[in-house]
Amino acid sequence: MDNNTLQTSRTHGNSLLGPSMLVFVSMLLLCAEGRIVPDAVRPGARSLMDAHNCYPYFEWWPDRIDRALSSGTPLAIEQDLYWYTDPKTGQGRSVLTHGSSVSGNEPAMRDYFFERVRPIVEKALREGDRRSWPLITLNLDLKSEEPEHLAAIWNLLSEYGDWISTATRSADIHRVAPLDVKPILVLSGQSEAQKVAFYDRRPVGSKLFIFGAVPTNLKDSLAKPEILEPNAADDYHRWWNNSWNVVEAGGPANAGSWTTEKNERLMELVSYAHKQGLWIRFYTLDGATPAELSCHGWFRSYNFGSRAAVDLRWRAAVNAHVDYIATDQYEDLGAFLRDQPAAAN
Repeated sequence: MDNNTLQTSRTHGNSLLGPSMLVFVSMLLLCAEGRIVPDAVRPGARSLMDAHNCYPYFEWWPDRIDRALSSGTPLAIEQDLYWYTDPKTGQGRSVLTHGSSVSGNEPAMRDYFFERVRPIVEKALREGDRRSWPLITLNLDLKSEEPEHLAAIWNLLSEYGDWISTATRSADIHRVAPLDVKPILVLSGQSEAQKVAFYDRRPVGSKLFIFGAVPTNLKDSLAKPEILEPNAADDYHRWWNNSWNVVEAGGPANAGSWTTEKNERLMELVSYAHKQGLWIRFYTLDGATPAELSCHGWFRSYNFGSRAAVDLRWRAAVNAHVDYIATDQYEDLGAFLRDQPAAAN
């Protein structure tokens, strides 16, 4: 297939190639041009620990990012961002917090995340071994979407642009431009406001620093995958973010026993996502005691109740090739993934 045929297929949505194959062929073209694209970016290539809510709560648990990084790379790190306006000065800034109860003492992502991972990123750039890039997926959960907040996020990412995986914005959103893979990959949510700020307003031919999630139809959380998510990957939407409710009704707290039927449901969702050219993430899979929940600030709604119960789900997720497995038990899932046979990833 020549480049002109590939271009026609991408632009007009012909069925010559599916979404996953389009991305793969794009990677081959880059390799032919002398640019190495790691296999690690292919949907389904590896399962990563995704450090859920990886920031302090009310000045408690400030070591969460250190705990996450102690599990080693590659991994994903979730950061929740809110636009705080100082009542005395009227000046606004983006801070790391889970909600709108903000004191102004919360850390900023620049110091808490980017400067903390600087030694890891700079070492990776010096060594130049791209096989496991991106080393860190930065998953942004935006708790407010003021225009000035979205602009501040974009500007911060631009400052660290040499560290971040990018794509060149296409004229047609259905043409999926290949990634120029760097040590960090940045993902964000499924809202229209984020798409407008991070994609629509970016000039054709400019660099994209952040990629959104496809919208999910949750009228029936146990509907067929193509009803939950009818869209394939496009130039901006490159991943699918799901609560565990789409696998087990009621989510972790009401899950009950792990069954063959539930495993088949998980496999179906993941296989469908990858055929659509999407990375897939599930949140949040914990298996902790009530005492552990209390002392760590973890949520009951994400808890299967025991380590044995969550181990079954972690193993099933790895076997299904889930890309991002979110948990509050960073060290436990990190160790669990390291112990899995290489063929399972």
